[in-house]
Amino acid sequence: MKLGKKKEKANNQNEDFLTQEAREEQKTAPEYTLDIPDDEIWTYQIEGLQAPHINKPFKNAKMKKIIVVIVLIIAIGCSIYLSFRAVHNDMYQYNELDDGTYELVKFTNPGDMKEITIDYVVDLETGEKDTSKPISVINEYAFNCDEVLNSISFGKDVKEIDGKSIYSCWWVQNVWIDDENPYYCDIDGVIYTKDLTEIVFYPNDHDKYLRAQLGYDNLLDDDGNPMEELWGVTERYDQEFLEEYNKMIRTYVVPSTVTTIGQLAFAYSNITDLYLPEGVKTMESMAVFKNSVLLNIYSYTADVPIMDVTYKAIDSMKRVYNSLPEGLEYIGSDCFYYCRGLSYVYIPSSVTYIGHHAFWDAVYKENKELRGVTAIDVGADEEIFGRNCETGDQWRPQYDYMLFKKSVNVNYSADRK
Repeated sequence: MKLGKKKEKANNQNEDFLTQEAREEQKTAPEYTLDIPDDEIWTYQIEGLQAPHINKPFKNAKMKKIIVVIVLIIAIGCSIYLSFRAVHNDMYQYNELDDGTYELVKFTNPGDMKEITIDYVVDLETGEKDTSKPISVINEYAFNCDEVLNSISFGKDVKEIDGKSIYSCWWVQNVWIDDENPYYCDIDGVIYTKDLTEIVFYPNDHDKYLRAQLGYDNLLDDDGNPMEELWGVTERYDQEFLEEYNKMIRTYVVPSTVTTIGQLAFAYSNITDLYLPEGVKTMESMAVFKNSVLLNIYSYTADVPIMDVTYKAIDSMKRVYNSLPEGLEYIGSDCFYYCRGLSYVYIPSSVTYIGHHAFWDAVYKENKELRGVTAIDVGADEEIFGRNCETGDQWRPQYDYMLFKKSVNVNYSADRK
């Protein structure tokens, strides 16, 4: 095998990059050739180098293979163990607070937990609760997009529940509060502050719990719709069934003591008829977010306190009127976003703030006709409303009109229907 020509070619290619002295040295350098017989090319050994290992068995090859397999098994086993430990440890995430209590940052369902009690920190090594470490704060998104949980219980030391702490948990039917908790309570699985001035959270699937309590389970499918055998008998029968069902299961009366509808309190709920006391001053952001089945909002006054949250409380009301209550001052951003079942909204003159997109996407077109909130009535005249009420961007719903978006009309100085 000749190497001289290859070397000469490489030298010519790199000649421009060499100094004059280097070029002179190359001209005088001897050429080397390495002649290797063809039958020895794969076995030829250059002095000082290990001979090629061609078609020869390795020493102790079988033992080496066994060692490699054992190492791989150990590595895979460690990986599985550490992965399991990581999943187990990630089931609960906490932060220690300055007062010695703890904040639940995140709960990750291992996949089969339908009920959970949050009261003390769970030791990640033993799985046991440490009663010296009470949980006092439930962080935002602590429960996020859980598709298994049905029931959550909070202990007596929980004093702060973020409005977004139970977010998009579609199958949660109830949230129970320890009777000894001085900060919060529940009314049949719906969270309130202890003094009953704020509703905190109405569980997304609470109507399923009510169906079981009132004997509707055998009449409805998993989505809360009447079984096929109930449809098609007569239109009158179908309508009567739906009216009765909405009254019994999907009517909710907010107690007369409540002044605040909390952030996301009724978001994604399946309520069709919502009754608010006239004392409500604030509806926080996303308070009734994306409740697509909500048909009516009623406001009421009463001479006696109303604590019954079912339709039966209506008989105790002194006066019931349509839409938002007189005295309401604050409507948060996205408050009634995508509430397409609503057809009437009246904003009393007491309102001084309406957040951005408060009624966004509450109007739509069907068969070329506008449906949903097609107009908004306002008690104040246009000048007073513009001066006294701060409004965020696109607070009115909009719909497609020709080649652009058009906001629904506002009827100022309107009488309540």
